[in-house]
Amino acid sequence: MTAVQTPRKRAAFDSDLRKLALVVIAGAIMTILDTTIVNVAITPLGRDFHTSLSTIQWVLTGYTLALSMTIPITGWAVERFGAKRTWITSLLVFITGSVLCGAAWNVTALIAFRVLQGAGGGMIMPVGQTMLARKAGPDRMARVMSVIAVPAMLGPVLGPVIGGLIVDDLSWRWMFYVNVPLCALALLLAMTILPRDTGSAAAKIDGLGLALLSPGLALMVYGLSKAGDDNTQMAIWLAVGAVLVAAFAVRALRAKRIAPLISVRAFARRAFSMSSAAMFIYTGAVFGFMVVIPVYFQVVRDESPLRAGLLLAPLGLGAIITMSLSGRLSDKIAARWITIVGMIIVAAGAIVFTQIHVSTSLALLAGALFVAGLGHGTVLPPAMGASYQGMPKPEIPAATATFNVVVRVGSSFGTAALAVVLQQAIRNRIPGATGGLSGVAALHGAQVRAALTSAFGVSFWWVAAIAAVAVIPALFIPPRRQATEPPAL
Repeated sequence: MTAVQTPRKRAAFDSDLRKLALVVIAGAIMTILDTTIVNVAITPLGRDFHTSLSTIQWVLTGYTLALSMTIPITGWAVERFGAKRTWITSLLVFITGSVLCGAAWNVTALIAFRVLQGAGGGMIMPVGQTMLARKAGPDRMARVMSVIAVPAMLGPVLGPVIGGLIVDDLSWRWMFYVNVPLCALALLLAMTILPRDTGSAAAKIDGLGLALLSPGLALMVYGLSKAGDDNTQMAIWLAVGAVLVAAFAVRALRAKRIAPLISVRAFARRAFSMSSAAMFIYTGAVFGFMVVIPVYFQVVRDESPLRAGLLLAPLGLGAIITMSLSGRLSDKIAARWITIVGMIIVAAGAIVFTQIHVSTSLALLAGALFVAGLGHGTVLPPAMGASYQGMPKPEIPAATATFNVVVRVGSSFGTAALAVVLQQAIRNRIPGATGGLSGVAALHGAQVRAALTSAFGVSFWWVAAIAAVAVIPALFIPPRRQATEPPAL
């Protein structure tokens, strides 16, 4: 009688997989940090370049828009050129953009170079996930992706703190130069560790779709930034952008030979469309919140960039605590209710900021941010999980890219909207502050401080209202379907 040989289970992390995870983390950490590291430098940048908040916010939105536009082409790039070549090229573009950002001579150059930086950074994380997924296989996927989740969670927390430390002790330019040695190390690791692979010349990309979607979204955000300054231009650019996006949607629905950049058909599914709509609105509120808060601490409370970053950290710390728990809870409780509760908690945290006075306790505000962070951590995991309900497995990769684009574009719209709201509120209360942040920097006195506090209170009301509006589509996320198949006999 021969013994039955059972296959030995592969180790969770063998040597090759550990090395690959190290390469991915080394390359991805700076692109994640750069989504928030500049937040605490908005005020110094506005003063140095003598420009308005609605203009300087493009340093943030240009980066996130570029990130969102490169995510959909990741699959084509990996298929066409191979994962290793795509990864190394993305890192080189990111490093080049970082160096040019540090050397920027005016705000226009800085925004343009941030777009270049985002174009390189946008593909780094998706390519890394693709390489890890191929190497790990389905039996080790969850554990490997949890490793990637660590820098994804810590990045938004550490970004403002590191940015504040650099701006306080050095110059804002070093927020970009610091990327160079770290990314150079990632390049060295990639060239020595990543296995060679080849691409396929047969891979095709929807070039026309890219030419419609990217400018369309950018023009809509640009139009939004014109609100209050030139409403006629705002309407024109919003309309032109909307036409381009609509043309892309029509093309994507009719495309047969070339896969569209994002899956427009996925929005026909209620779970996906409602989850995406909720997250688009919600991320607009949260990212706008994360931009306005450091400006408040620096302009009104005279805090240094480092102190502003440390005061913002409780938001990220609260999110880390609940992010892992919310995914487990969504297996037992309908995802929509977890998402809605989280949104309400975030709105409540923002409402605390609407009641600020000149001497409001910083400890109270830090506590409100921590509570808002607890709510923030409960929103994304169940909402993203709910979006896949009833979706066939072949459609999941395209839907994932689409969902990520929706989230990043929502953050861009929110940042632009909150910057406009704050700038207009300041101008309405302080006529002498026509130059935005650079004009405010020249004003002093108790009355000015009180007027500024009132202006920031208005912007925080908008944050709370936008987060509350996100609850509406979340209510229509369908409950988890129970299995209907009879048990096997």
